[in-house]
Amino acid sequence: MQRTTLRFSRVVVDSPALIVLLHGTKSLESAGQRWTLHGGDAIAVAGGQSFDVSNRLSAAGLYEARWLVWDTAIIEGFEPPGPAGRPLSGARVLQQVGTGFVAAVDHAVAGVTDVSSFPEEVARHRLAELLVWLSVAGVRFATPHTTTASQLRRLFAASPSAAWTMPAVAARLAMSEATLRRRLGVEGTGFADLLADVRMSCAMTLLQSTDHPVAHIASAVGYESASRFAIRFRQRFGFAPTAIRGHRRAGP
Repeated sequence: MQRTTLRFSRVVVDSPALIVLLHGTKSLESAGQRWTLHGGDAIAVAGGQSFDVSNRLSAAGLYEARWLVWDTAIIEGFEPPGPAGRPLSGARVLQQVGTGFVAAVDHAVAGVTDVSSFPEEVARHRLAELLVWLSVAGVRFATPHTTTASQLRRLFAASPSAAWTMPAVAARLAMSEATLRRRLGVEGTGFADLLADVRMSCAMTLLQSTDHPVAHIASAVGYESASRFAIRFRQRFGFAPTAIRGHRRAGP
Protein backbone atom coordinates (compact mmCIF):
# COMPACT_ATOMS: atom_id res chain seq x y z
CA MET A 1 0.00 0.00 0.00
CA GLN A 2 1.47 3.33 -1.05
CA ARG A 3 1.63 6.07 1.62
CA THR A 4 2.27 9.21 -0.42
CA THR A 5 1.36 10.77 -3.79
CA LEU A 6 3.90 9.83 -6.47
CA ARG A 7 4.48 10.02 -10.24
CA PHE A 8 6.32 7.31 -12.18
CA SER A 9 7.70 8.03 -15.63
CA ARG A 10 7.98 5.57 -18.51
CA VAL A 11 6.42 2.54 -16.83
CA VAL A 12 6.66 -0.23 -19.43
CA VAL A 13 3.78 -2.72 -19.72
CA ASP A 14 5.00 -5.48 -22.04
CA SER A 15 2.10 -7.91 -21.62
CA PRO A 16 -1.68 -7.42 -21.26
CA ALA A 17 -2.42 -6.24 -17.74
CA LEU A 18 -5.24 -5.35 -15.37
CA ILE A 19 -5.09 -2.82 -12.55
CA VAL A 20 -7.84 -2.64 -9.93
CA LEU A 21 -7.79 0.49 -7.78
CA LEU A 22 -9.11 0.01 -4.25
CA HIS A 23 -8.24 3.40 -2.74
CA GLY A 24 -7.03 6.70 -4.17
CA THR A 25 -6.77 7.99 -7.74
CA LYS A 26 -4.57 6.71 -10.58
CA SER A 27 -3.84 8.39 -13.92
CA LEU A 28 -2.05 6.87 -16.90
CA GLU A 29 -0.77 8.91 -19.85
CA SER A 30 0.59 7.64 -23.16
CA ALA A 31 0.86 9.10 -26.66
CA GLY A 32 -1.31 12.10 -25.81
CA GLN A 33 -4.06 10.04 -24.17
CA ARG A 34 -5.01 10.02 -20.51
CA TRP A 35 -7.00 7.53 -18.43
CA THR A 36 -8.10 8.25 -14.84
CA LEU A 37 -9.34 5.78 -12.23
CA HIS A 38 -10.95 6.33 -8.84
CA GLY A 39 -11.39 3.88 -5.99
CA GLY A 40 -13.49 0.93 -7.18
CA ASP A 41 -12.50 1.32 -10.86
CA ALA A 42 -10.25 -0.95 -12.94
CA ILE A 43 -8.26 -0.46 -16.13
CA ALA A 44 -7.36 -3.05 -18.76
CA VAL A 45 -4.09 -2.28 -20.54
CA ALA A 46 -2.94 -3.73 -23.86
CA GLY A 47 0.66 -4.93 -23.87
CA GLY A 48 3.62 -3.31 -25.56
CA GLN A 49 3.19 0.21 -24.17
CA SER A 50 4.87 2.75 -21.93
CA PHE A 51 2.97 5.03 -19.55
CA ASP A 52 3.55 7.91 -17.18
CA VAL A 53 1.64 6.96 -14.04
CA SER A 54 0.43 9.20 -11.20
CA ASN A 55 -0.86 7.71 -7.95
CA ARG A 56 -2.69 10.05 -5.59
CA LEU A 57 -3.98 9.37 -2.11
CA SER A 58 -7.68 9.33 -1.25
CA ALA A 59 -9.25 11.86 1.11
CA ALA A 60 -8.53 9.36 3.90
CA GLY A 61 -4.83 9.29 2.95
CA LEU A 62 -4.87 5.84 1.34
CA TYR A 63 -3.70 4.40 -1.96
CA GLU A 64 -3.96 0.71 -2.83
CA ALA A 65 -4.13 -1.17 -6.11
CA ARG A 66 -3.89 -4.71 -7.48
CA TRP A 67 -1.87 -5.51 -10.63
CA LEU A 68 -2.12 -8.64 -12.78
CA VAL A 69 -0.17 -9.42 -15.96
CA TRP A 70 -1.00 -12.28 -18.31
CA ASP A 71 1.43 -14.68 -19.91
CA THR A 72 1.16 -14.73 -23.72
CA ALA A 73 0.30 -18.44 -23.72
CA ILE A 74 -2.81 -17.84 -21.59
CA ILE A 75 -4.01 -15.07 -23.90
CA GLU A 76 -3.44 -17.25 -26.99
CA GLY A 77 -5.27 -20.23 -25.47
CA PHE A 78 -8.32 -18.30 -24.22
CA GLU A 79 -11.62 -18.72 -26.06
CA PRO A 80 -14.16 -15.94 -25.33
CA PRO A 81 -17.59 -17.20 -24.14
CA GLY A 82 -19.35 -14.99 -26.69
CA PRO A 83 -18.64 -13.25 -30.01
CA ALA A 84 -15.05 -12.01 -30.15
CA GLY A 85 -14.93 -8.24 -30.40
CA ARG A 86 -12.09 -6.03 -31.54
CA PRO A 87 -8.90 -6.53 -29.49
CA LEU A 88 -8.09 -3.81 -26.97
CA SER A 89 -5.65 -1.12 -28.05
CA GLY A 90 -4.28 1.39 -25.56
CA ALA A 91 -6.32 1.00 -22.39
CA ARG A 92 -9.91 0.98 -21.16
CA VAL A 93 -11.31 2.06 -17.80
CA LEU A 94 -13.98 -0.13 -16.20
CA GLN A 95 -15.92 1.94 -13.69
CA GLN A 96 -17.00 0.50 -10.31
CA VAL A 97 -16.36 -3.14 -11.17
CA GLY A 98 -18.13 -4.60 -8.15
CA THR A 99 -17.32 -7.15 -5.44
CA GLY A 100 -17.53 -10.24 -7.68
CA PHE A 101 -14.94 -8.84 -10.08
CA VAL A 102 -12.63 -7.79 -7.23
CA ALA A 103 -12.99 -11.25 -5.65
CA ALA A 104 -11.94 -12.85 -8.97
CA VAL A 105 -8.91 -10.55 -9.04
CA ASP A 106 -7.97 -11.46 -5.46
CA HIS A 107 -8.28 -15.18 -6.29
CA ALA A 108 -6.02 -14.74 -9.31
CA VAL A 109 -3.45 -12.74 -7.31
CA ALA A 110 -3.40 -15.45 -4.63
CA GLY A 111 -2.93 -18.15 -7.25
CA VAL A 112 0.00 -16.33 -8.82
CA THR A 113 1.77 -15.21 -5.64
CA ASP A 114 1.25 -18.15 -3.26
CA VAL A 115 3.12 -20.75 -5.30
CA SER A 116 3.45 -23.10 -2.30
CA SER A 117 -0.35 -23.47 -2.01
CA PHE A 118 -1.52 -23.28 -5.63
CA PRO A 119 -0.25 -25.48 -8.49
CA GLU A 120 0.56 -23.67 -11.73
CA GLU A 121 -2.51 -25.20 -13.38
CA VAL A 122 -4.79 -23.64 -10.76
CA ALA A 123 -3.12 -20.23 -11.14
CA ARG A 124 -3.61 -20.39 -14.91
CA HIS A 125 -7.26 -21.35 -14.45
CA ARG A 126 -7.83 -18.37 -12.17
CA LEU A 127 -6.21 -15.99 -14.67
CA ALA A 128 -8.38 -17.47 -17.44
CA GLU A 129 -11.50 -16.99 -15.26
CA LEU A 130 -10.64 -13.30 -14.98
CA LEU A 131 -10.39 -13.13 -18.77
CA VAL A 132 -14.03 -14.30 -18.85
CA TRP A 133 -15.00 -11.41 -16.56
CA LEU A 134 -13.21 -9.01 -18.88
CA SER A 135 -14.84 -10.57 -21.94
CA VAL A 136 -18.29 -10.03 -20.41
CA ALA A 137 -17.30 -6.38 -19.91
CA GLY A 138 -16.35 -6.15 -23.59
CA VAL A 139 -12.56 -6.35 -23.19
CA ARG A 140 -10.48 -8.78 -25.24
CA PHE A 141 -6.70 -8.84 -25.17
CA ALA A 142 -4.63 -9.48 -28.27
CA THR A 143 -1.26 -11.19 -28.20
CA PRO A 144 1.27 -8.32 -28.11
CA HIS A 145 3.93 -8.01 -30.77
CA THR A 146 7.14 -9.55 -29.50
CA THR A 147 10.33 -7.52 -29.79
CA THR A 148 13.85 -8.40 -28.71
CA ALA A 149 13.56 -5.88 -25.89
CA SER A 150 10.28 -7.39 -24.65
CA GLN A 151 11.86 -10.86 -24.72
CA LEU A 152 14.70 -9.61 -22.55
CA ARG A 153 12.36 -7.76 -20.19
CA ARG A 154 10.36 -10.95 -19.55
CA LEU A 155 13.57 -12.93 -19.08
CA PHE A 156 15.02 -10.42 -16.60
CA ALA A 157 11.73 -10.00 -14.71
CA ALA A 158 11.56 -13.75 -14.06
CA SER A 159 14.82 -13.52 -12.08
CA PRO A 160 15.90 -9.89 -11.48
CA SER A 161 18.64 -10.83 -9.01
CA ALA A 162 20.46 -13.10 -11.47
CA ALA A 163 23.88 -12.03 -12.77
CA TRP A 164 22.70 -11.58 -16.36
CA THR A 165 25.38 -11.18 -19.03
CA MET A 166 25.04 -10.49 -22.73
CA PRO A 167 26.86 -13.70 -23.81
CA ALA A 168 24.54 -15.85 -21.67
CA VAL A 169 21.39 -14.10 -22.86
CA ALA A 170 22.47 -14.19 -26.51
CA ALA A 171 23.09 -17.93 -26.22
CA ARG A 172 19.68 -18.40 -24.59
CA LEU A 173 18.02 -16.58 -27.50
CA ALA A 174 20.09 -18.58 -30.01
CA MET A 175 21.82 -15.56 -31.53
CA SER A 176 25.25 -13.97 -31.49
CA GLU A 177 26.16 -11.09 -29.20
CA ALA A 178 26.56 -8.85 -32.24
CA THR A 179 23.05 -9.71 -33.46
CA LEU A 180 21.56 -9.11 -30.01
CA ARG A 181 23.34 -5.77 -29.69
CA ARG A 182 22.25 -4.73 -33.18
CA ARG A 183 18.60 -5.65 -32.63
CA LEU A 184 18.45 -3.77 -29.36
CA GLY A 185 20.06 -0.76 -31.03
CA VAL A 186 17.40 -0.77 -33.75
CA GLU A 187 14.76 -0.79 -30.98
CA GLY A 188 16.44 2.19 -29.31
CA THR A 189 17.76 0.54 -26.18
CA GLY A 190 20.73 -1.38 -24.79
CA PHE A 191 21.35 -4.48 -22.69
CA ALA A 192 22.50 -2.70 -19.51
CA ASP A 193 19.72 -0.09 -19.71
CA LEU A 194 17.04 -2.77 -20.07
CA LEU A 195 18.38 -4.80 -17.17
CA ALA A 196 18.56 -1.76 -14.89
CA ASP A 197 15.04 -0.64 -15.84
CA VAL A 198 13.53 -4.08 -15.21
CA ARG A 199 15.25 -4.29 -11.85
CA MET A 200 13.93 -0.86 -10.86
CA SER A 201 10.41 -1.75 -12.00
CA CYS A 202 10.50 -4.97 -9.96
CA ALA A 203 11.79 -3.01 -6.96
CA MET A 204 8.96 -0.51 -7.30
CA THR A 205 6.42 -3.35 -7.28
CA LEU A 206 7.99 -4.91 -4.17
CA LEU A 207 8.09 -1.56 -2.37
CA GLN A 208 4.39 -1.04 -3.06
CA SER A 209 3.16 -4.57 -2.37
CA THR A 210 5.33 -5.80 0.54
CA ASP A 211 6.74 -4.63 3.86
CA HIS A 212 10.22 -6.00 3.16
CA PRO A 213 13.07 -3.71 4.24
CA VAL A 214 14.75 -1.73 1.47
CA ALA A 215 17.96 -3.75 1.92
CA HIS A 216 16.02 -6.97 1.31
CA ILE A 217 14.42 -5.55 -1.84
CA ALA A 218 17.79 -4.29 -3.09
CA SER A 219 19.15 -7.83 -2.80
CA ALA A 220 16.05 -9.30 -4.46
CA VAL A 221 16.67 -7.23 -7.59
CA GLY A 222 20.40 -7.85 -7.81
CA TYR A 223 22.06 -5.13 -5.70
CA GLU A 224 24.44 -6.09 -2.89
CA SER A 225 24.55 -2.48 -1.65
CA ALA A 226 21.32 -0.86 -0.44
CA SER A 227 22.87 2.60 -0.85
CA ARG A 228 23.84 1.94 -4.48
CA PHE A 229 20.34 0.59 -5.11
CA ALA A 230 18.81 3.73 -3.60
CA ILE A 231 20.94 5.95 -5.85
CA ARG A 232 19.93 3.99 -8.93
CA PHE A 233 16.26 4.06 -7.89
CA ARG A 234 16.33 7.83 -7.44
CA GLN A 235 17.99 8.25 -10.84
CA ARG A 236 15.23 6.20 -12.46
CA PHE A 237 12.13 7.59 -10.71
CA GLY A 238 13.21 10.90 -9.21
CA PHE A 239 12.62 10.01 -5.56
CA ALA A 240 14.07 7.66 -2.94
CA PRO A 241 12.68 4.15 -2.32
CA THR A 242 11.46 5.27 1.11
CA ALA A 243 9.18 7.87 -0.52
CA ILE A 244 6.82 5.10 -1.64
CA ARG A 245 6.17 4.27 1.99
CA GLY A 246 5.90 7.85 3.20
CA HIS A 247 9.37 7.66 4.80
CA ARG A 248 8.12 5.08 7.27
CA ARG A 249 10.48 2.36 8.48
CA ALA A 250 9.58 -1.04 7.07
CA GLY A 251 8.87 -3.91 9.42
CA PRO A 252 10.71 -7.23 9.29
